[in-house]
Amino acid sequence: MSATSTIVAIDGPAGAGKSTIAKALAKRLELDYLDTGAMYRAVTHAAIERGVPLDDAVAVGEVARGITILVTDGRTCVDGVDVSDLIRGTIVTSGVSTVAANSEVRRVMRDLQRAWGDERPGGVIEGRDIGTIVFPDATLKVYLTASPRVRAQRRVGQVGGDLEETERSIVERDHKDSSRSDSPLVTSADSVVVDTSDRSVDEVVEEIVTLVEGRHGSERA
Repeated sequence: MSATSTIVAIDGPAGAGKSTIAKALAKRLELDYLDTGAMYRAVTHAAIERGVPLDDAVAVGEVARGITILVTDGRTCVDGVDVSDLIRGTIVTSGVSTVAANSEVRRVMRDLQRAWGDERPGGVIEGRDIGTIVFPDATLKVYLTASPRVRAQRRVGQVGGDLEETERSIVERDHKDSSRSDSPLVTSADSVVVDTSDRSVDEVVEEIVTLVEGRHGSERA
């Protein structure tokens, strides 16, 4: 990342609104947007397609190293094939936590994410370790959160399902993400925590834009 880059790192648990807010923020700031979660889902899908057990860390790491992932304009391609819809299915969703905990996969994905940032004058990047590990010198680090119940309601509203079961699944995902040994989901000391539970997308985006402008203002001072 160059000294003049504007990198906004947005981390937080599943269902906190990261993707929706990051996309709107990128449009507002006229920056590119990267969904790093889609990258881990792409590896998960590729491993499943190849019949590789997701708990075989070595084999899944080889899959990550051997495929070409392109995430752009809201679409995800693996080796030139659009898998955007496939990676959002229940099979990939149920297995992505295991893949995301794979240290070799994380190393490969981090390299790709940093290269993405280096190729641009900045960007809005969302995930679970962007501010803590991938871009520790980001212009602004935001940790988006919301209560498990609110996040479950959002998920059910999007894809359907049982509310109680979805909430249990979200709590379990939180535990897996926050307790993994490699790049756990945590709030960095210099992150701004924003609770989206009872706020509109526009309200949250406006707050983050103000924070970014404030960071640039302090750099010029």
